[in-house]
Amino acid sequence: MKQTGWNRRAFLKAGIQVAGVAGVGSNINVLEAAVHRGTVATAGDPVSATGGSTRYEKENLSRVAYPLGGIGAGMICLEGTGALSNASIRNKPDLFNEPCVFAAVAVRGPKATARVLEGPVPGWKIFGMPDSGLGEGEHTYGFPRFRNASFAARFPFGTVSLSDPDMPLTAELTGWSPFTPGDANNSSLPVIALEYRFTNPTDETIDAVFSFNAKNFLLSPDGQHDHPQAVRKLDGGFILWSGGSQAKPWDEAAFAVTTNEPGSKVNYAWFRGGWYDALTMAWKDVASGSAFDRPPVPSTEQPSPGATLFVPFKLAPREDRTIALRMCWYSPQTHLRTGAAGAPDENKINPDDATYRPWYAAQFPDIEAVAKYWNDHYTDLRARTKTFTETFYDSTLPPEVMDAVACNLSILKSPTVLRQSDGKFWAWEGTGDEVGSCPGSCTHVWNYAQAVPHLFPELERSLRETEFGPNQDEQGHQQFRAALPIRPIGNYFHAAADGQPGGVMKIYREWRISGDTEWLRGLWPKVRKSLDYCVETWDPKHKGWIEEPHHNTYDIEFWGPTGMCTSIYLGALHAAVLMGTALSDNVTLYSSLYESGRKRMEAELFNGEYFIQKIEWKNLRAKNPAEFRNYGGKYSPEARELLEKEGPKYQYGTGCLSDGVLGAWFAVVCGVGPILDQDKVASHLRAVHRYNLKKDLSSHADPQRPGFALGSEGGLLLCTWPRGGALALPFVYSNEVWTGIEYQAASHMIASGLVKEGLDVVRTCAARYDGRVRNPFDQYECGHWYARAMSSYALLQAFSGARYDAVSKTLYLKPVIPGDFRSFLSTATGFGTVGVKNGKPFLEVTSGTIPYQKIEYGTV
Repeated sequence: MKQTGWNRRAFLKAGIQVAGVAGVGSNINVLEAAVHRGTVATAGDPVSATGGSTRYEKENLSRVAYPLGGIGAGMICLEGTGALSNASIRNKPDLFNEPCVFAAVAVRGPKATARVLEGPVPGWKIFGMPDSGLGEGEHTYGFPRFRNASFAARFPFGTVSLSDPDMPLTAELTGWSPFTPGDANNSSLPVIALEYRFTNPTDETIDAVFSFNAKNFLLSPDGQHDHPQAVRKLDGGFILWSGGSQAKPWDEAAFAVTTNEPGSKVNYAWFRGGWYDALTMAWKDVASGSAFDRPPVPSTEQPSPGATLFVPFKLAPREDRTIALRMCWYSPQTHLRTGAAGAPDENKINPDDATYRPWYAAQFPDIEAVAKYWNDHYTDLRARTKTFTETFYDSTLPPEVMDAVACNLSILKSPTVLRQSDGKFWAWEGTGDEVGSCPGSCTHVWNYAQAVPHLFPELERSLRETEFGPNQDEQGHQQFRAALPIRPIGNYFHAAADGQPGGVMKIYREWRISGDTEWLRGLWPKVRKSLDYCVETWDPKHKGWIEEPHHNTYDIEFWGPTGMCTSIYLGALHAAVLMGTALSDNVTLYSSLYESGRKRMEAELFNGEYFIQKIEWKNLRAKNPAEFRNYGGKYSPEARELLEKEGPKYQYGTGCLSDGVLGAWFAVVCGVGPILDQDKVASHLRAVHRYNLKKDLSSHADPQRPGFALGSEGGLLLCTWPRGGALALPFVYSNEVWTGIEYQAASHMIASGLVKEGLDVVRTCAARYDGRVRNPFDQYECGHWYARAMSSYALLQAFSGARYDAVSKTLYLKPVIPGDFRSFLSTATGFGTVGVKNGKPFLEVTSGTIPYQKIEYGTV
């Protein structure tokens, strides 16, 4: 669909300049300028935004790796050059697994030539990686490649364009996997597609052979080759298989490649020999333009080291042809189990839930069944996925905003997320190199992630059912990290004072998104018990704010009331009032606590410019910070001395915290509504932009984790102390930059009418993820593909003000800029485009239904 621009007058009214080219710190021109990921875009720049997708080339192609796969099913990345890497298909991350597989095209005839269907190998792969001093003999880097490559993404499609002056044809590779909002099952398949489109720009017919060549990369993950292995036959392709051992049955895995192309041939039996024999002979077949069938090796013989799928084809002048490969995998067993080693009854393991089992393994008996389903439904799944893509990008929102949302939807295709056999969603915080990073669908991290509740509400509701089910004890304490397999693990650490009350607001959000009041009614007693626990644990004096030591997302405890956690508490209280009233329950206590807490926070925590923390440790129920259980261990003698001078370690006091009114943002995105004075909230957000956003960190000292942003890069610091009062040991991570909080603050700024400021944050973040040093499709924090970054999805609601309430059947539309616009909207029953045309609100449904009875339209 055609990409249209914002209304020029609307931008001028918002104080955004329309003339000139966008740059960091400048105003934007989304109508006429190509946005260069936060830097000035000019002709020939290696990154540009056109037609709703960002194109990467030259040095900006270096780190591009685009996740493909199903939700919780595993991942293979399509690199910007066309290579496949990060093959994580055994229910865990395997980020340095670049399998020895490659597609190639050979042109036959007098000017015969052959190329791997990839661009040049990035320099960082050639030297500096583990074992690179041995010459990279396990890879295909030595084969000829196309000289020119570029990459463009239109989620979930990623396209690599290839050309070479010595090749008479051009090639385009599009990788994708099913992704349709509302269809969690088909979006969770362990499948990917690679579609190779060849074009003949010459005046002569081209005779060519396409091939996909694969070593059996499914050998034992620990490097031992003593497991059974084979290349198996499959109609239109082949299966790579490696069995498990008696000691490690979870090592069994299969990977299939098929095509429906007529005339295809399969060599199931690569040359068997030592050294580099197999790959040498495979390339000879490719380079010679061969295409032949060779049967599988009998099971009684030494197994084949690999297989090749050939597709001969001819192209008439100016003709093009697409060859589609369908890939899938199957790894049904794991030894993955996480929880609390010291939790009650943890040693009494039920064999039925001893270890995690992926959802797809309960749906399909083997790799052949997965391949058949993928083949039978390919056309329909592609059409439905394309409908989502076209609808999503049928938007007039700024390109950097669309990028920020789309790039982080890749998290849902990464090993960060899992889905167990009963369909329930479970996730790490992020992805380590070989294991997940920080387990348990951590409530205070997943508070920020706004994509799943709107795109796949069924999966998000399962998180609430876990939090208020097996994760909550009889006293109302919630364990903020869920076990895997999901099961009760008891109370073994502090509850999270941001995660647990945040869950109350999320219950409200899921209710309004689903429209299922009976679901809410069933969970309401648990919700009350959870909120009562929050009150009695952190607000025992019923002041309306959280003041007792409270654990939070910074992995420490705040002592005394903070704008951050108190605002979340107020949001939970207000949400409970709304829910309880709808259920005809008595919520008088929650109402009075909310009213008194709001007044107290606005009067005592607002310094006239932004909200702060009142550090308190002497007049609380918790008596001794030095003896309080925490992640930081016991207080050293030096720390005890510091305690007497400043109070407990790891506070922020008079600091300007980027998360300082987090609950106010969360209340808006959950549909709870404003919970604090909007002028004071806006003032805080202006201060965050003014003090915490740095365009150049060269002079910034970060003794914590500087890899997220450093040197001449820019970013939004978690906290600064513009009015003095900086602590000797402020809260852990305070000097860092986290994308999830950048997007949270930016979307809150935009929703509050601070459009220029919010876009400034988004552009500064994007400039770090331009493909040179970091992968744009892997925005990390404590691990790759970090869940918090899905706060970027809130940018859609921030601009459009669009929210569908399935309970009241009302579509709310409150854009921040007056004038015509278009934006994506996803609900529990359908998705489409929402906006204003000729001054009137509209909704165009492209999939499913959105049965609204009225539209409430206004502007900020």
